[in-house]
Amino acid sequence: MPTTKSATAPAKLNWPLMKNNIAREDLNAVIDLLQQDDPILTQSKNVRAFEEEWSQWLGVKHSVFVNSGSSANLVTIAALKELHPEGGEVIVPAITWVSDIAAVLHCGFTPVFADIDPRTLSMDPDQILAKITSRTRAVFLTHVLGYNALTRPLLNELEARGVPLIEDVCESHGATFEDQKLGSFGWASNFSFYYAHHLSTIEGGMVCTNDENLYEAIRMFRAHGMVREMSSDNKKRDFAEKFPDLNPDFIFAFPAYNVRSTEINAVIGRSQLRRLDDNNQRRTANFMLFLRNLDPTLYRTDFRTEGSSNYAFTLVLKEPDPALSDRVTTALRAAGVEFRRGTAGGGNQLRQPYLRRLLGDDAWKQCPKADHVHFYGFYIGNYPTLEADRILQLCDLLNGLGR
Repeated sequence: MPTTKSATAPAKLNWPLMKNNIAREDLNAVIDLLQQDDPILTQSKNVRAFEEEWSQWLGVKHSVFVNSGSSANLVTIAALKELHPEGGEVIVPAITWVSDIAAVLHCGFTPVFADIDPRTLSMDPDQILAKITSRTRAVFLTHVLGYNALTRPLLNELEARGVPLIEDVCESHGATFEDQKLGSFGWASNFSFYYAHHLSTIEGGMVCTNDENLYEAIRMFRAHGMVREMSSDNKKRDFAEKFPDLNPDFIFAFPAYNVRSTEINAVIGRSQLRRLDDNNQRRTANFMLFLRNLDPTLYRTDFRTEGSSNYAFTLVLKEPDPALSDRVTTALRAAGVEFRRGTAGGGNQLRQPYLRRLLGDDAWKQCPKADHVHFYGFYIGNYPTLEADRILQLCDLLNGLGR
């Protein structure tokens, strides 16, 4: 039940969207690296160690560290294009970060949009299955702001139809389904280690997979398409024998990218990974306290929280109400509570200029549930050091806006 305290919230809660995830121990790890004699700062042993430690934490065979979550999206879809040079369709969410859809477009696929399940903010599984055709090459599913979007019927049906699942877990580190971490179910999964996320490497991302061939392809796509980046000596030898006129150190299998990260980023990631689970537990406790004390007659509180790992408080008006939305905006700003409207990606991507040019000005109408979040959804920062009394003060403030 929501709190019934009548105390007026303080004039200023001074609540930033996110507190800096980089702790002193992370900086000390970087200092230790820099104080070595002639330290290697480009991709080297710390990158490899971070990849191995992340794979172990996630429960997958392979991980490839790149310079951003957006780059993780790009190289994953580029690898998919190598399997389908003829193109095809990729089912994508209307609520996600722009880079998911941009990667699909850049690689020559056609995005097919599915509306959301309001309880997860992610694609509705029934809509996903209804949109699969003979031209579907993958489902690119975003686990939005810490919520699990998977269901067993969805996974079983995708497997039966032979449709690869790509999981965008950039906002949901540590969230689970059936006691298994998100990002370990799909053909591939992408993570972001941006400043605001559960784990930060300043900038950074990871591509994860259990598929050996995909792993080798992603390693090459990360570094100019160079064959020498593969981990398999046998596969490198096969290329050298097939192309004897080329220097084995400079065989380019793909017209790819340079999205490598650095030793500094990897050292920060390795340091942060040691406390990720503890921080996630604190964020989850914060989020559940927020939902328990929010007025369910005004705001949506029936989110599917089992297994969730939320780095933000999702605040969605229960019904379309422009006046209440304006009061929420005004009150949060007056209290010094930083927020984002429409969730992390800005709401319904189909309203954005780049998709209006491609799909027309009315394309947003195909996703009305996403459009509700676009206008009546917000997110507020949730970080491990957030105090319970401030959460309750925020709930009092929001609950008092109903008239």
